[in-house]
Amino acid sequence: MNWVGRDKVSIWHPFTPLEGVDEPLHVTKAEGVYLHTENGQKIIDAVSSWWVNLHGHSNPAIAEAISKQASSLEHVIFAGFTHQPAIELAEGLLEVLPKNQSKIFYSDNGSTAVEVALKMSFQYWFNKDQEKRKIIAIDGAYHGDTFGSMSVGERSDFTKPFVKQLFDVDFIDFPTQHNESDVLRQFEEYLNSNDIAAFIYEPIIQGASGMRIYNHKLLDKLITLAQNHGVICIADEVMTGFGRTGKLFASDHLETEPDIVCLSKGLTGGAIALGATSCSAQIIKEFQSKDLKKAFLHGHSYTANPMACAAGIASLKLLLDCECQQNIQRITKKHVEFIDSIKTKEIVKEVRSLGTILALEFKTDEDSSYFSEMRNTLYPFFIERNVLLRPLGNLIYIIPPYIITNDELEVIYSAITEFLKLSPS
Repeated sequence: MNWVGRDKVSIWHPFTPLEGVDEPLHVTKAEGVYLHTENGQKIIDAVSSWWVNLHGHSNPAIAEAISKQASSLEHVIFAGFTHQPAIELAEGLLEVLPKNQSKIFYSDNGSTAVEVALKMSFQYWFNKDQEKRKIIAIDGAYHGDTFGSMSVGERSDFTKPFVKQLFDVDFIDFPTQHNESDVLRQFEEYLNSNDIAAFIYEPIIQGASGMRIYNHKLLDKLITLAQNHGVICIADEVMTGFGRTGKLFASDHLETEPDIVCLSKGLTGGAIALGATSCSAQIIKEFQSKDLKKAFLHGHSYTANPMACAAGIASLKLLLDCECQQNIQRITKKHVEFIDSIKTKEIVKEVRSLGTILALEFKTDEDSSYFSEMRNTLYPFFIERNVLLRPLGNLIYIIPPYIITNDELEVIYSAITEFLKLSPS
């Protein structure tokens, strides 16, 4: 039995039916922007392997950092012990995060970074002897797949089996140019209940719901209103962080600063799983006590794994290098130029971009959603042309590693243009 056959027997893949799908492609190695498969195919990873890869696969600087760390300290319990990589990475993150951020709490992925933020928010009020039971979130949100992160995410077919187990959340409508006044009014009504612990949001762009972009000025107003009511503001930068929106963090597009920031995905350049939740001194103040019952009693076995932290240090250094920052601006410009060439095509419903993120939504006879049958046409079309674009239903998006060249971007753009030409009007 070959590797793919053995995979079918023993592995359950995420977001994938157990029957009726094509066999997975067996990747034997990855280098730069390319995935190499067992059958000799060389595929451009145009989605950075679920948005995590910043600097290309098998990046030598990150690989060397992991290898060096593995030979001296691979892991240690992070309660009662510390280590240099965790300290250095925390210091580096606090240098580039919004200036009000004060400490870093490590976990191991985006969902857990959000769980930490939610628990931190609820306990903040508990430690103040005040009961605040509700969270405000934005309709269409995706914050992860654990129960807390699902609770603050969109109620959909993804969460339907678990709805009775999710805690109640106040959702405001997704902001558009037509409903901003209504959204503000709705938000204020929730705040006036005086029962709100926190407001969680994906700053400026919602990822999994279709790379939907909303007005940063409106978000500033929402954050200001929330903070004026004493409500904790949580920026979920798991997808938007580390340069994806053209700035180091999507929060950098704003005038306001969040109280808590959730990080993962690009944190290690896509090399090893790691999550981090930062918070302001205001949050820390309510936990500063000798009383164990006021401590944040949360942790993970692999919290602050030294090899992951070493990868994070190397990745952050690469990100802040002038060449990487220039690449981010180059990709941003190329996306805008490409949009101008396709936005009038008949099949295109909408095309939008922010920084290195480009999304193209197609017109379809069915409702636009993750479950659109169009995904079954889009995915194989691009794989056959050696481009990995994993559709969100009738929408495709590009979030490439920053090392991608203009020629490699043109390969992706050309494949999309070909699809547009072949598609019926």
